[in-house]
Parts: sequence; structure tokens; C-alpha cells
Amino acid sequence: MNTHFYIDGFNLYYGLLKGTPYKWLDLERWCDQLLPRNSVTKIHYFTAQVDARPQDPDQPTRQFAYLQALRSLPRVEVHLGTFMSSVVSQVMVETDPPTGRYRRMGGKPVLQLDPAGNPVKAWTYKSEEKGADVNLAAHLLRDAYQGTANAQ
Repeated sequence: MNTHFYIDGFNLYYGLLKGTPYKWLDLERWCDQLLPRNSVTKIHYFTAQVDARPQDPDQPTRQFAYLQALRSLPRVEVHLGTFMSSVVSQVMVETDPPTGRYRRMGGKPVLQLDPAGNPVKAWTYKSEEKGADVNLAAHLLRDAYQGTANAQ
């Protein structure tokens, strides 16, 4: 059975790979191992190019190298979306000073409150990936409509 994979790169990284030694995952080998009885004919990988950040200025260089490695694999197609950055007002959360992590109560973040009990807000710089999920859905629907592969 001819099979195509449709992978959201940010979901794969933040949901499975971050903090592990598998950041340089060979997508062809991984997909073949996930469905050993299928013939994986195409792997669509959807992501957006990241920007350098003060805390990690080399992030774009590492991502570029990984995307080049993926492009060298014959069954992998890389599809790029974009990032949209904006300044937004967001509610602040309480943090634990020793760890710097945000505090939770009942599974939910604890909001910072002013003396009157109102949530404290701050202006933040927010970057969001745009287009990768729409591109993924469009490719998936196109391939299903054309009958070129079974989606996984």
C-alpha cells in the first residue's frame, strides 16, 4: 500500500523530540519503521524558518542544516510556512524563583494579581507559525482527492 506521511515539524519537535537525543531524526527511516508493511512513497514535512533569538542565536543555523539534510532524502518534501511576530498584551503568571518555572494549581497556571485582585498584564513579543497547518491540510486533501496515497 502506497502511503504518504504529513508531518507538522513544530508539533513533532515540541511534542516528541525536544530535550531528547533524536532531534536529527531520519524521517524516512522513522516512517518506514512506523508502518513496516506499507510502502512509504512520500513524506511531506511542514514547518517555518525560525528567527534568531537572544537566548539562542544559532537556532536558524541548526534548523537550516536539518532542513538541508531532509531535502537530501529522496522521499521527503519540505514545505515552508512563515512566522508572524507581533507585540501583544498578555496576562502574567506566577513563577517559582528557584526554578524559573511557572506555578500551577489544580493543573492550571497561577496568574499574577495586583493588590486589587486584577490580573497583571505585560506587553510581550509573540511569534506564531502561520501557514504550515493549512499547507498540510491542503496537501492531504489534494492527495486524498487524487487518490495518490493513503494518509497516515
